[in-house]
Amino acid sequence: MEESTSREKVLKKVRHALIYKTDNPFPHVDFDSPVYKPMSDTPDVNFAQEFTKVGGVFIYCENEAEVAATLSALNIECKWQNIYCTEPELQYLLTQAGVPFDSDEESLQQLNVGITGCEFLVSRLGSIMVSSRNSRRLNVYPETHVVIAYVDQLVDDLKDAFEAIQKKYSGKLPSMLSVITGPSRTADIEKTLVMGAHGPRQLFVILVETPASEDEI
Repeated sequence: MEESTSREKVLKKVRHALIYKTDNPFPHVDFDSPVYKPMSDTPDVNFAQEFTKVGGVFIYCENEAEVAATLSALNIECKWQNIYCTEPELQYLLTQAGVPFDSDEESLQQLNVGITGCEFLVSRLGSIMVSSRNSRRLNVYPETHVVIAYVDQLVDDLKDAFEAIQKKYSGKLPSMLSVITGPSRTADIEKTLVMGAHGPRQLFVILVETPASEDEI
């Protein structure tokens, strides 16, 4: 009985608040001005700085020909195995680089390296916005996640990323949106930092200035 009475009291207060709205007690508070100070560096430089601070590996390429060369070098240097990629544009770059990859479902369970695009790069945070269009699994399953992005995908803040994603898909958003900040890590157990706890232990971002024409590759 007491629980019912307490519930009715709460509901009565809610109904009263909906009917008799009070004036804003803080009418002069500015909710529109930016919270952060302006960035002192350009968006690409700021992203690179923040991304490396959280343990990411940042690589800049002038064009897609350099991307292909970079992927080839990384494949040899890091001794990548079981590379998985499903996006046709990135598959083309891997083919040009001579880097073998798989894209069929049967190979997914054995993958060690996932190569994807992204929606946007958030410059201030050094974060990556991905969606189901880039794959739900390739930013979680592999030990190494490689993101290939272009300069025009850089946005200043997270708010700008959400506004841009709304505009890009005309309000019909992908079924999954996620923001990644650095490789997966946790210190929940005995305050010991463990990398790769819930996802990739290595995270690369290859930022491309402009797409190359076909005769440049």
